Amino acid sequence: MHDNRSSGVGVLDKAAHILDCLEAGPATLSQLVEATGLARPTAHRLAVALTHHRLVARDVQGRFMLGPRLGELSSAAGEDRLIAAAGPVLNNLRNVTGESSQVFRRQGDWRVCVASAERPIGLRDTIPVGTQLSMKAGSAAQILTAWEDHARLVEGLHNARFSATMLAAVRRRGWAQSVGERERGTASVSAPVRSPSGKVIAAVSISGPIERLTRQPGRLHAEVVCEAAAALTEALRS
Repeated sequence: MHDNRSSGVGVLDKAAHILDCLEAGPATLSQLVEATGLARPTAHRLAVALTHHRLVARDVQGRFMLGPRLGELSSAAGEDRLIAAAGPVLNNLRNVTGESSQVFRRQGDWRVCVASAERPIGLRDTIPVGTQLSMKAGSAAQILTAWEDHARLVEGLHNARFSATMLAAVRRRGWAQSVGERERGTASVSAPVRSPSGKVIAAVSISGPIERLTRQPGRLHAEVVCEAAAALTEALRS
């Protein structure tokens, strides 16, 4: 019977079969042979070749596991899809709130604006694409820190303008706000964008002067910012 998963390129199909098996978790060579039905020398040769290209790695027990290159490729694909989907979502968010809207991603010690929709007037509020801002202040920084693992969370709180208690509140309600935290006179509201696996990979934000956003900007805008973040999360799933 013809296998509809077959591409007609045997070696690629066998390599893909190995990756499929490793999706369930690390496997010894014997387990790979059993799961794939490949001859032992073939399974070994392909797994080692995939390791060379970092598509497969070895764990401390020497078992084969999915490699770091897959995560890098996934991140690159996710970023492209995120930016492609962000335009209409941010335009709508700006139109509904009347404030500049942005998407931020973390890059090392900074958060970087990767997409934005500016107000037609009020140039002092703008954050152009490519702008690097601190990970130690602002509602987007809170979002990008709040769901980190314990070690990175502790590191992120060092010298930050926000506290562990504030981040616990962010996780509980699903959005963050800041008032004069990053820049005097400016307020913002942010919500998390998640990858299909559930990891927080970006923050959607609106920002503007405190006179318009008030000292409780979340009360005004949290709902629509969360809806925008949910729309981007859904776009990455589909």
